[in-house]
Amino acid sequence: MRLRSTVAAALGALALIVAVPTSAGAATGDFTYTYSGLDGSPQVGFLVDPPSRVCITLPEVADPSSTNPAHTPWNLTDSSATVFAGPDCEGPYFTLRPHGGHASERLKLRSVVFS
Repeated sequence: MRLRSTVAAALGALALIVAVPTSAGAATGDFTYTYSGLDGSPQVGFLVDPPSRVCITLPEVADPSSTNPAHTPWNLTDSSATVFAGPDCEGPYFTLRPHGGHASERLKLRSVVFS
């Protein structure tokens, strides 16, 4: 009887370990921003389920010598997003709260990292 209880408890613990999801290391949701297209018209860029704790330089505005920075970020992910004025997460920064944090076109950005 004791062996049966031990086996049942072990199987129950194993089932819990397998059933509980682990962190995937990514923010869930979308992050959007506006940038100028080649013809100067506003374009919307987005990141879907971006990785956490990894600096992401926005490809459309990566080169400060030839492009204007992006602006008007919306953080619709479940993580905080810290946006940086320079590429490679350098320069002045501002943190947007999860689930709807946003800023106006006055906030310029070239890179972002999610918590």
